[in-house]
Parts: sequence; structure tokens; C-alpha cells
Amino acid sequence: MLVKTFGSAVHGVDARTITIEVNIDGTSMGFAIVGLPDNAVRESFNRVEAAIKNTGYLMTRKRIVVNMAPADIRKEGSAYDLPIAVAILAASDQCAEPDLDKYIIMGELSLDGSVMPIRGALPIAIQARKEGYKGIILPKKNAREAAIVDTLEVYGIEHMREAVEFLNGDLALECTTVNTREEFLERGSIYDLDFSDVKGQENIKRSLEIAAAGGHNVILIGPPGAGKTMLAKRLPTILPPLNLHEALETTKIHSVAGHLKSNTALISVRPFHSPHHTVSDVALVGGGGFPQPGEISLAHNGVLFLDELPEFKRTVLEVLRQPLEERRVTISRARFSVEYPSSFMLVASMNPCPCGYYNHPEKECVCAPGVVQRYLNKISGPLLDRIDIHVEVVPVAFNELTSERSTEASQSIRERVIAARVIQENRFGGKNGIYANAQMSTKQVREICMISEAGQNLLKTAMTRLNLSARAYDRILKVSRTIADLANSDEIRIEHLAEAIQYRSLDRENWAG
Repeated sequence: MLVKTFGSAVHGVDARTITIEVNIDGTSMGFAIVGLPDNAVRESFNRVEAAIKNTGYLMTRKRIVVNMAPADIRKEGSAYDLPIAVAILAASDQCAEPDLDKYIIMGELSLDGSVMPIRGALPIAIQARKEGYKGIILPKKNAREAAIVDTLEVYGIEHMREAVEFLNGDLALECTTVNTREEFLERGSIYDLDFSDVKGQENIKRSLEIAAAGGHNVILIGPPGAGKTMLAKRLPTILPPLNLHEALETTKIHSVAGHLKSNTALISVRPFHSPHHTVSDVALVGGGGFPQPGEISLAHNGVLFLDELPEFKRTVLEVLRQPLEERRVTISRARFSVEYPSSFMLVASMNPCPCGYYNHPEKECVCAPGVVQRYLNKISGPLLDRIDIHVEVVPVAFNELTSERSTEASQSIRERVIAARVIQENRFGGKNGIYANAQMSTKQVREICMISEAGQNLLKTAMTRLNLSARAYDRILKVSRTIADLANSDEIRIEHLAEAIQYRSLDRENWAG
């Protein structure tokens, strides 16, 4: 007897429906699975057989052939256990067949029949709705994640028996529902950290406010203990809240990577990812034999923080150059390629030298001559050119550290950032996905960032003395446009330009001696 069930394969951040055909032939014995399965899928028969027996159903001793179509797409992972088991039971007349074509069924089986969580539940549910399926049956821990998709019946189960009894009409499963907008509004902008925790460092807060307002990349240079990491971790608290589209897009990526917490429906705050400096280039940009999103994609619509930047391997840092420009990363293999979005703000921190005390106001640097320059040379010029704002962080004085004076909270800063972003959204009007000044093309910079003759002369002097590249020229104009937006100014004034120029610390002549 031939029976069909339907599952789904995740490719990049999208899903594709897979038809699982099971044929039971009484002329011989054995088991075969075809359709380009990987080892995890091939091993499914042992899990399925044990789960069927331990659940109290009969495992047929006839020959079973499982075909997974389309046969030219590689099937990977253990999430096909449940649809294969249900199809085998239906083909052996232990499960009703009429409703099988109405549902996408996914889940990994334990040997006792328990259903384990899967990856990519959200893109699978989106594809199921797109193709007109009535509902989806999947592990209970993934139910809220899939229930974000409206007009789709989502049934979360904990045991294989529940799926069989539901399809037989013997059990009424509760449909999981999530009010997406309510969920989004409830959890938005909830952070444990706040800029009011930071004493002093008003100039650094100002630079991070500018970075947040324009979506600019930023690097913080300063001695150990100056507060670089503390400031960077609080950057997401002043970024504009995610809109619903961004929240869904971010949730899809984390769903595919399997990073969503149990029973989490929606990521509603901007992600903050801080990989260790021993991270590999594949772990950073994504890839592997079975391609998965990397750290830069997990930081999509949020912040990627690279602490101690010179300690990262040079090859790792160089792979960042293209994603920083294109805001996406393409993983290419011989048979296929996948694309992951990676629109993130890069925040990096570093010591000025190996000992950490070069240019320190009190402590003396003990590094040998030339060591500081060699240390900075670990970061390539092209990468530094892609970082708009360079800021020196100095230690906080004791009287500021112990001051009882209250400092500005993240909420107040975020309101100014949102106001500046609104100006930018109106300016760009959603052209080609551009929503912030940092994303302007060279042509748009020339059209939008017009400066006066006095500003031209100031910029010419700075370019000559600091020996800046053409890319740095564009960065200065973009940052000055953001400063003008924060000041609600239609034109870029000379003071806006002067402030933008000072945020190119590492370009200053003889900065490293």
C-alpha cells in the first residue's frame, strides 16, 4: 500500500515542501530510503521502529520503501522521523489516511515515541500557509514559534501517539494561537541594561548615539577597564525598536539556527552577538557541510560586537568586508548556494597596544618602539575604512565614578535616535531597503550630503593632513549627515562636519607614534 505524508526542508532561511512516500510490499522484507537522504535520515528507521513498538503499535515485517521527493534535494536532519512513522502506520492501516494531505508533519522521535524539537519551524509554517495547507503538526516546544503564522492551524504534540490519535479522530488537540502584534508589543524594548548605569564617558555616549541614529559601524580604542565593553553592551538599548517585519525576519534566522529559546514565539528586541576572538571564519559568516547562519546573520537587525579586535585572526576579519558593504552573505557550494541576510551594526573594541596603556593619561606604556604600529597593523586598512566612527575611550576619573549625579537613561537617548531615523526614513522612502544614512551609496552621498564652501575647505584640509581614503571621505559625510539629523537640521553645517572629522581617530597622522 502506498501512502503520502508531507514534511519540509529548510534551505537558507526559506523552506520547501517535501513529499514523503511510503510503500509497503508484501512480497519481501527489508527497508530502503531513497531521495538523497543524509546519514541522520538513513538512521531514522531504527528510531521509527523502536518508537512504533514502544508506543504500542505494530511494526510491519514487510518490505518498506520510503521515497522523499523532490529526489534531487538533499534531505538532512532527524526532523523527518515523525512523518515517516505516521506514513508507515497509515500504510499498515493503523492510522487514518484521509487527512494526511492537509497537514505538514515534522518532528524528531525518541525511542519511546516522544517528539523532540526541530529547527526552522517558522519558515516551515510560512511555507505551509503559502501552499494552502490546513495546518502543521510539530513538537510542542516549537508550537508557539510556528503559531506566529496566522490562518494556519498549529498543533503541538509531545508524543507520537497524539499525532496518530488526532488523525484517527480519537483525540482533539488544542490549536496553538499567538497574537503576534500583542506578543511583539509586550516584549519590545525590554532590556536588563541601561546607559544610566554608565558613569562619565559622555563623549563616548554621544558617539554611540550618533552611531545608533545613522546605523554606523564604530570602534572603541582605550585601555583595559575604561568601559568599552560596558558601553557596547548597552548600544541595543538606544537603537530604535524592531518593527514587526524585522522581528519576523530575525526570528526566522534564529529559528533556522536552532537558537530560539523553548516556547519563544518572536524575537522582539534587537540581537546582540559577541563571538570570542577564537571564532573561525566559517562560524562568523556561516557555512559548513550543512550550511547554517553564522554570527553575522544571527546579529541581523542588531549589533555584532567584536571585543579585542586585533586578537581575531586576520582571515576572520577580512571575510567581514563584503557583508559590511552588501549586508548579506552568500554561501556557495558545488551543487547549490544559500543567502543569509546580515544587516548589522559592527561595534569593535581594542586596546591601543599590547600592554594596553599607550596614550594613557597616568600609566606609562611599556611596549617597545614599533610594537604599537605592528599591533594596529593587525587590522587592515580596508576594514578600518568600513568603520565610520573611531573613538578613543579614556578611563573614568574617581570623582565621576563615585558621583551620585544621575546620568541620562537609554529611553531618553532612544527617543532622539528614533526621531533621527524617522527623518532618514522619510528621506529615503524605503528605496532598495535603505533606511539609515550608513547605507547610502556613493551616488546618494553626493546628492544628499551637500556641504558649503567653508565645509569643503575644512574637509579638504582634514583629508590632506590625515591622508584619508576616498571611502573615509564618504564616511565623514555620512556621519555629518547623521549629526545634522540629530540636530534636526536640513543642511550639514560646519560644526556637524567638524564633529564627524574628529571621529576618525585611527586616521590621524602619527597616532601610533
